[in-house]
Amino acid sequence: MEFVKYEVEGAVGVITIDRPRALNALNSAVLDELDATLDAVDLAAVRCLILTGAGEKSFVAGADIGEMSTLTKAEGEAFGKKGNDVFRKLETLPIPVIAAVNGFALGGGCEISMSCDIRICSDNAVFGQPEVGLGITPGFGGTQRLARLVGPGMAKQMIYTARNIKADEALRIGLVNAVYPLAELMPAAKKMAAGIAKNAPIAVRNCKKAINEGLEAGMDEAVVIEEKLFGDCFETEDQKYGMAFFLDKNKDKVKEPFKNC
Repeated sequence: MEFVKYEVEGAVGVITIDRPRALNALNSAVLDELDATLDAVDLAAVRCLILTGAGEKSFVAGADIGEMSTLTKAEGEAFGKKGNDVFRKLETLPIPVIAAVNGFALGGGCEISMSCDIRICSDNAVFGQPEVGLGITPGFGGTQRLARLVGPGMAKQMIYTARNIKADEALRIGLVNAVYPLAELMPAAKKMAAGIAKNAPIAVRNCKKAINEGLEAGMDEAVVIEEKLFGDCFETEDQKYGMAFFLDKNKDKVKEPFKNC
């Protein structure tokens, strides 16, 4: 891989978009490498992913404007589909994904962060959907995910004005969960990922599936989705062990890690 690095630390995988000369902008090659990296994640061993960008200035500055500038209408639609396909793969990955946003998260950078389950950022982070200033719309899911995360009114304001927002405002409107000094961002992301990885993996995956699928359904259908995934946890080794440990009166025992089963 030239532009995407992947490392595994215990049960946590770290994906780093590494194209610093272009502020980690997304071109076709980066999207292809990201797609292949997601396919290569060992879901039997990795329980949580962190997605970040190389360097201190930029998470992902956006889609590559140089590549987009000469696209035809058909090519533009195809490029949008390419990005959307990769981002949906990220969004629907069975395990949770934390975006550790360091610096610029503009256009495609904001969009890829929104495809993750949880977003935390550094205090120098800047978010925005500046596409209308370039004569285009957001093309990698920005018009859809931003409205779902921060509400239609705020999403329309950000998209129509093409105005960037800083970390404190991103926190205020609910676009990110927490803001950290830059030096503390990755340690915080790894600590959160390790905490997720310690929990029962089947239950965590089913929670992700229930939330994501439930958001796309009416409440009557959504609670049925939850019921089925709730029931799916029973008779697993995770459920048997977790409840037996809770009920055990001998509190001197040390809780063993959950198995992938």
